[in-house]
Amino acid sequence: MASITIRGLDDSLKQRLRVRAAEHGRSMEEEAREILRCGVASQPLGFTRIDKIRARIAEIGAVEIPEIPNQPIRSRSLGK
Repeated sequence: MASITIRGLDDSLKQRLRVRAAEHGRSMEEEAREILRCGVASQPLGFTRIDKIRARIAEIGAVEIPEIPNQPIRSRSLGK
């Protein structure tokens, strides 16, 4: 099994994780794994923001969002 180390957590975030883990009867490590499992499982790889918008609007129906390819932002010279 792989392992990761997460550095730079705010003390308040760590405390909230500790409380949440206790509420669920788990260790902080197991709670973090569960949060990651749920978070990653809810978004398939390659799921973009526009895919989320399309999924939400699909419930309404009759709305078509055209596919817009990603393009680099044009650079403009400042001061001209």
